Amino acid sequence: MKKHQKDRLKTNPAFSTRKLKLGTFQTNLDSGCVMSDLDGRLDISWPNTVALAKLADEMEFEALVPVARWHGWGGNTNPQGPGFETYTWAAGIGASTQKAGVFATSHITVTHPVVAAKQSAVIDHITGGRYALNVVTGWNQPEIEMFGQPLLAHEERYACAEEWLGIIKRLWTEDAMFDHQGRYFKIAKGYLEPKPIQAPYPAIMCAGASELGRHFAAKHCDLVFTVIRTGGLEECRAHVQAYHKLAREQYGRTIKVWTLVNIVQGETEKEARDFYNYYVNEKGDWAAAKNMVDTFSLDINKRNVPPERIKPLQEAFIQGWGGLPIVGTKEQIVDTLRMLSEAGLDGVLGAFPRYAEGMKQFRDTTYPLMKRSEEHTSELQSHSVISY
Repeated sequence: MKKHQKDRLKTNPAFSTRKLKLGTFQTNLDSGCVMSDLDGRLDISWPNTVALAKLADEMEFEALVPVARWHGWGGNTNPQGPGFETYTWAAGIGASTQKAGVFATSHITVTHPVVAAKQSAVIDHITGGRYALNVVTGWNQPEIEMFGQPLLAHEERYACAEEWLGIIKRLWTEDAMFDHQGRYFKIAKGYLEPKPIQAPYPAIMCAGASELGRHFAAKHCDLVFTVIRTGGLEECRAHVQAYHKLAREQYGRTIKVWTLVNIVQGETEKEARDFYNYYVNEKGDWAAAKNMVDTFSLDINKRNVPPERIKPLQEAFIQGWGGLPIVGTKEQIVDTLRMLSEAGLDGVLGAFPRYAEGMKQFRDTTYPLMKRSEEHTSELQSHSVISY
């Protein structure tokens, strides 16, 4: 370890001891996580995205995760069209915050590994070791083709990702220059100084849902981002434990599991559900959602979406980018978050239909209730006695 480096377990909030860690998702893109002509949805500007980061920083969120998007989804509102590139966004957000974990999201074929490693090291220095790299293989064919390259076949994406990430880890950890002759990349006298703050290297996240994706995340990453849309406590627990079992039994590793939730809060459950119906069914951009689902389900992505699943999938992305909707009062939201924690999830990335309004409401009403609930649970556990 070099003199400027520190143990990442001590610097990176993603490894904090909080049982259920918190974060935000997609605050670098217009509309945030919704596809809706909803008044008050995120209007992307630098002051607006910084304001959300500062709200998260107040609550010591462990993960601010942007999405790498290069054009929007059309329709009436073109959601996610305007937006900020994630490495430069992470550098600016890192300099604007003090406590929150800050991520960059990187397509493996769009950003060369030497550039990705260097940019990541800089952001790690800016943040004092709070940085994490979110690796994505890419599935949005029109976006990848913007760069004059074909979208790789599903199996090839993970072979490329393994080579890409392997080069980055070598640059982060090896002092001597090295050459690399691979299938996808050729490196001549690879070199990187200064090394990142975090030792042995910054935290790495990946969204692995397919069998190949699950194995890639379990073998190479510290955090896996997965989608949990339905099911109760036991179904969720089984989903999470499957990742832990794969990492432990096949690769001798441990991994932390995160998911996305979309928080729709009201004074009453009816108020929350009426608002959900309003921004999804009355104001939803169903044309944009159809464009997204059509791209998502292209043959090259190996996702078989039966006809009866198309409309529910559209709704899932309109309401909050496919995340688990938590609709109700602050008490119901805290109860659901507690259930997700009991199911073994290490963290949730929270999204809000009206991002700024929702985060302020969460800070003022829901977060204090959540903290009291956590303190009460810890107190009960500390006073529990096992008798024989």
